[in-house]
Amino acid sequence: MGAVSPGTAALLTFLARTIDARTAVEIGTGAGVSSLALLDGMPDGTLTSIDTEPEHQSAARRVLTDAGIPARRARLIAGAALQVLPKLSDAAYDLVLVDADPLEAVEYVEQSLRLLRPGGLLVISHALSAGRVADAGNEDDDTVIMRETLAAVADSSDLSPVLLPVGDGVLVARRA
Repeated sequence: MGAVSPGTAALLTFLARTIDARTAVEIGTGAGVSSLALLDGMPDGTLTSIDTEPEHQSAARRVLTDAGIPARRARLIAGAALQVLPKLSDAAYDLVLVDADPLEAVEYVEQSLRLLRPGGLLVISHALSAGRVADAGNEDDDTVIMRETLAAVADSSDLSPVLLPVGDGVLVARRA
């Protein structure tokens, strides 16, 4: 998937700042671009970022350190998100960003509903999958799962979503 686009990073900063986020969870640390964007939007906040790849977290830690972000503001957890997320507190987070394995995206949405406080935001990056989601003939596993994820969010009575044409598509949904 790659790092989020500059437009998506700017949106993440804006969203975190707009809701005055204090706590956020990032599923998929990547190289730290989205981590930095989220932390920029919550100057007093703390980010919990989960990734299976230790090298991604090392790269993210370098990016955050180079940006002057104190280590105490970013808790980087190495592990499978579906094993780590159930250990996080219910309704304790202002924002959850899903930027990880699309094959587990539906499960990430389910976990996000538990983690988000009322009024919190679920954000799913790469929601358009490079335009493949709109191609009805595309039956790639990643594409089908992303369609199912978008449908699950749209069908949830606990979420109010909007799909934005920023970067590779960003789905933002507010928790009721």
